[in-house]
Amino acid sequence: MSTRLLLLEDDPAIARTVAYTLERDGLQVTHCLLVQDAREQMQRRPFDLLVLDVGLPDGCGLDLLRDVRHGQAAAALRLRQATPVLMLSARGEELDRVLGLELGADDYLAKPFSPRELAARIKALLRRAAMPAPVAVAVTPFVDDETGQRITLHGQALPLTRREYRLLSHLLRGAGRIHARDALLAAAWGDDSESTDRTVDTHIKTLRAKLREVDAMREYISTHRGMGYCLDA
Repeated sequence: MSTRLLLLEDDPAIARTVAYTLERDGLQVTHCLLVQDAREQMQRRPFDLLVLDVGLPDGCGLDLLRDVRHGQAAAALRLRQATPVLMLSARGEELDRVLGLELGADDYLAKPFSPRELAARIKALLRRAAMPAPVAVAVTPFVDDETGQRITLHGQALPLTRREYRLLSHLLRGAGRIHARDALLAAAWGDDSESTDRTVDTHIKTLRAKLREVDAMREYISTHRGMGYCLDA
């Protein structure tokens, strides 16, 4: 059975070009102009990959992405939470890209773009999705109580400020992955224009000190120069 792809794009010219390119590669493309149309199509049949535009006449593709990555909403849309999603947007600002990726997008392509590049990225996402998950047992010394906004390490509650909690919780959700400073800034501070990369560095320093008070034998947060920070849980 051919791979089913849903394309949510309100520009007919772009949609025709993209659909033509992808269909030549053997993909079955369903094109939607509106967010509501896309929701209805998802409820009718399963899709293997989603390509979602951000700015649409009846809403925002990021809202649909948020539902796709939410368990109950994804089930209602007949999707797996792990369904690959590639975002398209005419807005090339870094914060827009960061927001899409933090909401769970697997890739982000700013307009204007090459249809062949889009096709190559889609193939890469499909190959990654087809790879068998490694069999492993994950054991972590951290417990994140999101309701109470409290994190424990080896059963001991960490004395975190509100910002420190958001920062560490974000690192935990992406443990093992390098997080850029601007992504951490967006996760913990939102649109606070007075905060800078230096603010992130300062809070990472205090987080490390509080983690050492509980476990002095390990350095949980590592620095990757020019890239950001990574938490090894």
